[in-house]
Amino acid sequence: MVFRKPPDGGWGWVIVVVSFFTQFLCYGSPLAVGVLYLEWLDAFGEGKGKTAWVGSLANGIGLLASPVCSICVSSFGARPVAIFSGFMVAGGLMISSFAPNIYFLYISYGIVVGLGCGLLYTATVTITCQYFDKRRGLALGLISTGSSVGLFIYAALQRELIDLYGLDGCLLIVGALSLNILACGSLMRPLESSESPPPEKTCVDKVPDQYFVYHGKEKTVEENISILEKGYIDEKCANNMPDYKQDSILNKNVLSSINVNEKETYKKKVVEQTNFCKQLAKRKWQLYLNYWEETMVLFKNKVFSALFVAILLFDIGGFPPSLLMEDIARSANINEDDYHVPLVSIIGIMTAVGKLTLGILADFKWVNTLYLYVTTLLMTGMALFAIPFAKSYLTLAMLSGTLGFLTGNWSIFPYVTTKTVGIEKLTHAYGILMFFAGLGNSLGPPIVGWFYDWTQEYDTAFYFSGFCVLLGGFLLLLAALPCWNACTNQSSKLPPNTYSYKVASSA
Repeated sequence: MVFRKPPDGGWGWVIVVVSFFTQFLCYGSPLAVGVLYLEWLDAFGEGKGKTAWVGSLANGIGLLASPVCSICVSSFGARPVAIFSGFMVAGGLMISSFAPNIYFLYISYGIVVGLGCGLLYTATVTITCQYFDKRRGLALGLISTGSSVGLFIYAALQRELIDLYGLDGCLLIVGALSLNILACGSLMRPLESSESPPPEKTCVDKVPDQYFVYHGKEKTVEENISILEKGYIDEKCANNMPDYKQDSILNKNVLSSINVNEKETYKKKVVEQTNFCKQLAKRKWQLYLNYWEETMVLFKNKVFSALFVAILLFDIGGFPPSLLMEDIARSANINEDDYHVPLVSIIGIMTAVGKLTLGILADFKWVNTLYLYVTTLLMTGMALFAIPFAKSYLTLAMLSGTLGFLTGNWSIFPYVTTKTVGIEKLTHAYGILMFFAGLGNSLGPPIVGWFYDWTQEYDTAFYFSGFCVLLGGFLLLLAALPCWNACTNQSSKLPPNTYSYKVASSA
C-alpha cells in the first residue's frame, strides 16, 4: 500500500473531528471510572487494590495489546478496525451492567472495553498521522482532547445517571451512547494512492499461482478418468454381460488420454507444492526475524530505550490520581458539601487544555519536544509528592488541575516518538511503547490500592508514585543531553536505520 503525501487539511479535518468524537465516546467512561469505582467498592465489598483492577485493566489492556492493535490497523485499515471496536466498547459496557461480582467486571469492563479502546486509539492516531505532517502536533492535540473532554463530561454524567437509574442503568445508557462510534468510524476514509501500479510478484509470490495451475491440470485428468470409468461401468451394467472387445477399446482410450506429459505434470505439481510450503514457511520465519531485528535496532537508540522506561514509570505513578482522586477526598474526610465540581472532572478538563496547549507548542520549530516532555514528567512527580499534604477540597482541586494539565503530554508523545525513530518506524515503535504504557496503567492503581490496604492511608503510595515519575524523567533527560550524545557518538555509531534525537528534531 502506497500513501499519498499528507494533505495537511481537506478531508484531514474531517478525520480530526471524527477521531475527536471517537476518543470522546470510547474513553469517557473508562477514564471517569473513578465515579464507578466508589459504587463498586460499596456494591461488592472488595478491597481497594482488587477493585482498582477493573479501571486499571480498562485503561491498560488496550495499551498492552498495542503491538496487536498496530498489526490490526496495518492489515485491515483504520475504518474497519474502528467499526469493529465500536461494537466491542458498547457491548462491554452493556454487559457490565449485569455483573454479579468483581471478577465478571475484569472481563466485561476491563478486557473487552479496554481492548476496544486500544484498537480505537491506535486507529485514530495512525490515520491522523497519515493525513498530517506539518500540522501533526496540532492535529494530534485536537483529537487527544476528545478523551479529556469525555472524562470531564462523563464524570458528571455517570454520577447523575447513577442517582437517577442506578449503577446498572448508568452502564446501559453509556454503552448505548458508545454505538455512535460506528458512525465516526465509517468516515475514516483511508489515504491511499490508486494511481501507483501494483508491485510485481516475487518468485515466492508466484508459487501459489503455479500450484493452482498444476492442481487444475491434475483435476482435469482425474475427472476424465472418472467420467470414462463411469460410462464403462454403466454400459456393462446395462448389457448385464461382459464385453471383452469393448473392454479393450475403452482401456486403450483411457491409457491414451494419460500420456507421459500429464504424468510428468503431476510429478512437477508435487514438487512445486512441496517447494511452495518450504518457501512459505521460510518467508514467514524471515518476517518474524525481521520484526525482532527491527525491534533490537530501535532499542539500540538510547533515547528510545530511555523513552520506554520513562513511559512505564510515568503510567505507574501518574495514572492512579485520575482513578482514585475521589476516594482520596473521601479518605481525607472532606465534606461532600464542599464539592463544587468533581475532582475527576477537573482532571479531565485540564487534561484537554494541556493536550491542546502542548500540541500547539510542539509545532513551533524552536521547541524541543523531547525536553518539553521531560519537563512535564518532572513537574508531575513533584505534584504527586504534594498530594499527601492536601487536606482540603481547594488544594486537591488545584493539584487535580495541575496533574490534569501535565497529563496532557499524551498529545505530544506520538510526536516525540516520530521525531525519535522516524515516520517509517512510527507504527512499530509506538506499539512497543504503548505496551509498556499499558503495563504501567494496569499496575499503577492496584499498587496504590495495595499500599492503602496495607497502611490505611495514601501518603506512602503517592510518595512511591512521585518517585517513579521523577526517576523516569531524569533517565530520559540524561539520555537526551547533548554532552551525553557527544560522548556516545565518539565511542559508537548508531545502526544505519536509526536516528539520534538531535538530528531528527532539527529536521
